[in-house]
Amino acid sequence: MAGTLAACGSSGGDQGSGDSKTVTLVSHDSWAASKGVIAAFEKQSGYKVNVLEDGDAGQAVNKAILTKDNPQGDVFFGVDNTLLSRALDNGLFQPYEAKGSDRIKPEYRADQGKHRVTPVDTGDICVNYDKKYFADHKLDPPKSFDDLVKPQYKNLLVTENASASSPGLGFLLGTAAKYGDEGWEGYWKKLKANGVKVVDGWEQAYNEEFSGSAGGKKAKGDRPLVVSYASSPPVEVVYADPKPSAAPTGVAQGTCFRQVEYAGLLSNAKNSEGGKAFLDFLVSERFQEDMPLNMFVYPVREGAQVPPEFVKYGPQAEDPETMDPAQIADHRDQWVKSWTSLVLK
Repeated sequence: MAGTLAACGSSGGDQGSGDSKTVTLVSHDSWAASKGVIAAFEKQSGYKVNVLEDGDAGQAVNKAILTKDNPQGDVFFGVDNTLLSRALDNGLFQPYEAKGSDRIKPEYRADQGKHRVTPVDTGDICVNYDKKYFADHKLDPPKSFDDLVKPQYKNLLVTENASASSPGLGFLLGTAAKYGDEGWEGYWKKLKANGVKVVDGWEQAYNEEFSGSAGGKKAKGDRPLVVSYASSPPVEVVYADPKPSAAPTGVAQGTCFRQVEYAGLLSNAKNSEGGKAFLDFLVSERFQEDMPLNMFVYPVREGAQVPPEFVKYGPQAEDPETMDPAQIADHRDQWVKSWTSLVLK
């Protein structure tokens, strides 16, 4: 998911060597893990981990599809439920049921008949708000999709391009889930009339345009509402110096769409045994409990402990919008096409 620190572990090197002692992970730019946890996997498995980061989630998936006959690595991490059908339909992955898959919560499992992907993490795409702005203006922050089109929130929201950005697409799907195939376009017409700003990606929206983030404050961002994640407020606390007693940002709980990220063994992987070992590792308790404060996402493994910062500052949405991956597959491309002509033109 967007907006995490740079990766830990090895990067670079010869991607196509097929070295049986190296397992290469291809991911989006938000991959991160503690050095000690990667080192423990390397010691226990005998494989050296090589990480190749390849842009945001949409870019990384598209590039992996284009290179599937001669893949850049062995395992791909970071395809989410909004793009899953594209990866599966293009034969990106080969079947493998990771050890420990039986401990994954049932609601996050997908492709159960073939086991081409393994759920790794989950998070909620939601509108975040700048608490100071709303306190200073004596205005209640929005709570729902319906609120965002009200006059008091005119020219306050920035979102990402749904055709290029994972959170931007998730937000679009959230509105489609909420208002249905007949109603989402009318909603976006209202949102456009209410001054929604669209930028290319999460980094620009959150760290440049949004007035509530540390990056946005430095960039003098002037939008107090941004499409981001329910787990973004803990980031603002964990990396602040000194740490505030409360998160400076909040989440509009009625605007959330649940995202699930998967990993899979790439078709034609040079080191499929190493790839299988790495998939086992991704669902292990040690990695699942290390993941939240590195990638700011929630574990999918039953019983995995969540850090207190998440419980306090970034709880999961109680009733997020969701959509069956098959429905996303049937409608995504047409929805994005309609959204582009409606919002960007």
